[in-house]
Amino acid sequence: MPTILERFYETHQKSAELYAGGQEVVAGGAAQSRVMYPHPFYVGRGDGAVKWDVDGNELIDYLIGFGSLILGNNRPEITEAVERQVRNGTHMGTTTPHEVRWAELITGLMPSAERVRFTASGTEATLLAIRLARGYTGKTRLVKFREHYDGWHDYVAIEAGITAPYGVPNETRSTVAVVEPDPDALEKYLSQDSDVAAVIMEPTGAHWGQFPVQNPHFLESVREITQRHGVLMIMDEVIMGFRVSRGGAQGKYGVMPDLCSMAKIVAGGLPGGAVGGRADIFEPMGDPDPAKRFVHPGTFNANPVSAVAGIAALEIIESEPITEMADAAADRLKNGLRNALTKQEVTGHVHGVSSIVHIALGVEGETNDQDISQVPHDQLMAATSGRKIEMLKLAMLNEGVDMFGGIGFMTSAAHTDDQVDRTVEAFERSLVALRDEGYI
Repeated sequence: MPTILERFYETHQKSAELYAGGQEVVAGGAAQSRVMYPHPFYVGRGDGAVKWDVDGNELIDYLIGFGSLILGNNRPEITEAVERQVRNGTHMGTTTPHEVRWAELITGLMPSAERVRFTASGTEATLLAIRLARGYTGKTRLVKFREHYDGWHDYVAIEAGITAPYGVPNETRSTVAVVEPDPDALEKYLSQDSDVAAVIMEPTGAHWGQFPVQNPHFLESVREITQRHGVLMIMDEVIMGFRVSRGGAQGKYGVMPDLCSMAKIVAGGLPGGAVGGRADIFEPMGDPDPAKRFVHPGTFNANPVSAVAGIAALEIIESEPITEMADAAADRLKNGLRNALTKQEVTGHVHGVSSIVHIALGVEGETNDQDISQVPHDQLMAATSGRKIEMLKLAMLNEGVDMFGGIGFMTSAAHTDDQVDRTVEAFERSLVALRDEGYI
């Protein structure tokens, strides 16, 4: 019987050829940062919660555009809006009416967004939020939490867990402080440093909740501490925005940041991002004095193609129970994964909020009433790293399921009960394969 790796090689020959060619022309071999072992696979088409790779393999899709496709692949309203706009033009060299409608939808959904400014990506959004915070407060330093991922630019790459701070100058590092994701640690640091402009965080915990916020009062505490010290709170809603609720994490947990970064769902799966927040923080962008004005250029900021995709997506999210449907799929998946672990007598832990599902093999523990893991972060980190996780990813691909790097899943409104149940069956067969090869 072929091994997990042999099955993958056998069914992904065209992808292997593309990767070999890509290594000659694409830095790193492939443009996507999440290159997998032993090589990436290349996808040509997606529809709903399914996609097909170049070798003809059909996959139930839980990467779902790295979380951006909460409506599923190829949602007709979005593709039709994009097609119409492409025929009208991809770039006008000026603003378009779509920018206003897009911003109106965001301010209507995200509680803290009194004003909105558009960017071309989530990384640009966090960079803009930090720049706004420093300009508004007149202070220098940024505080971020250990392992929290807020993009790849210099200020947030430090101790982010995903991106090594390659090429980040020591001078830049000196303007960033990394603290443990704990209110007491934050209070201690801010009590000793009066030059902090902002604190930035993933609201549900590091790496989209892989290492979750376990203190139920964490966000409220951060809000109170930052306000008391005159520090702005930046909530990174790039993944959680419009996913954990229509109003993002701030809407779900009732905590109002000063600024929030958005991307992924905000642009309907196309390139695009935004920063929302208090109106007074954005005032320098419209200052009549050019010497005081914060000029924020960007060739593709609020570009009309991304704008119409974002409008179409947010109008659907505003009017239909999209987050509820995605949450229901995640609940069904979590229950099924837990049953599979029990049936196969494999030690493992399933957790995650709303439409996000995390799996950690080799560790056990409780979750609270919102399915937030109570397992210590160091144990979760050990259970979600190494070759075992890479092989789980491959085993699931062999069974027709594309999951997030062997550590989790994101569901969408397009995932059906049948697809979720088939995913659970695939997971059970993958556990058998992992056991047979000695990985668990």
